Amino acid sequence: MNSQKIPLLLRIRPLITIFIVVIILIWFLTPLVLITLSAFASSDDYYQFEKVIPTHFTLHHFESLFFGLEAWKAIINSLSVAGITMLLSFLIGLPAGYALSRYVFPGKNFLKLLCMVTKMFPLMVLAVPLLIIFMRIGISDSTWGTSLAHTAMVLPIIILIFSSILSGVSVEYEEAAMIFGLSRIQAFFHITIPLVLPGLAASAIFAFNISWNEVFVATILTLTNRTLPAHILKTAMASPDYIKFAAGFIMAVPAMVFIFFVRKHLVTMWGISLK
Repeated sequence: MNSQKIPLLLRIRPLITIFIVVIILIWFLTPLVLITLSAFASSDDYYQFEKVIPTHFTLHHFESLFFGLEAWKAIINSLSVAGITMLLSFLIGLPAGYALSRYVFPGKNFLKLLCMVTKMFPLMVLAVPLLIIFMRIGISDSTWGTSLAHTAMVLPIIILIFSSILSGVSVEYEEAAMIFGLSRIQAFFHITIPLVLPGLAASAIFAFNISWNEVFVATILTLTNRTLPAHILKTAMASPDYIKFAAGFIMAVPAMVFIFFVRKHLVTMWGISLK
């Protein structure tokens, strides 16, 4: 009896797996499809609720969003803030991650725990004191101020990710390079970096994406130089629904592009090997 059940389970298992994958795809793709259709649908089709799929599409919603609500300025601010955040998190997080992965020193585990503890505090608790500090030093309502705030948000996770990635590369490679005359820094740039470059690139884009989508801190710290999420929260949310969907589509595009290009390296970003 058991011998008959086992082959049956083996035949059913692929079907169950396919069914679960289809359900997950439907769950995640349905909002994206609805946002895309609503963003490009004409206003007449949008308000005809009997139409599940619109038949007339337009770019007028994006024109209203970009020029009428001046979202193009917010997009430039978002790109600047996210780019600076990515660069700062990379420049600071890489040496810190290297130190945690290669050296043994007192308090090492405490520092790793401290990186996680910083993520326990809600943003609403940190945003107001941060605004007061930035106002006193003169960087509130500026690209650099928002970038520093986003870097402080992203950096703890980036340090842990970089530490995990670098731990996946044996220190023996660097030691062998130093035997042949390279310094530790030269061995790091010539041996270690090429081996972990895909994971580091995925992590840097991960930091970019977090900064791009962050809204609460950007709303508190800025009044005129708002990022795109903060600008949408201020202006587009008071606009018609199809404008909101157009804004949501613009916000979702970078995340989708990020997943498409780094999908092969999402596992290595956490220092895990599939070999």
